[in-house]
Amino acid sequence: MNTQSKTIIDVRSPLEFQGGHAEGAINIPLDTITNEAAEIKNMNQPIVLCCASGNRSGMAQAILQQAGIESYNAGPWFEAENFKI
Repeated sequence: MNTQSKTIIDVRSPLEFQGGHAEGAINIPLDTITNEAAEIKNMNQPIVLCCASGNRSGMAQAILQQAGIESYNAGPWFEAENFKI
């Protein structure tokens, strides 16, 4: 695992997140990412995004990158902990 400090954000719904998530991940659903960008910018960078398959986290990555936030799409949530930057 990469030793660099990072923040894992799971962009699935709260119900999906409750069903299982990466250790240490925080839940910010995709439909709230734009409104949370300022708060996300203050989190440990880089931001590692995950969801069920990588589709929603890819959309979130595009939103965050447009806001100038270093972010990566880790794909499925169960791979996010071991995602290497």
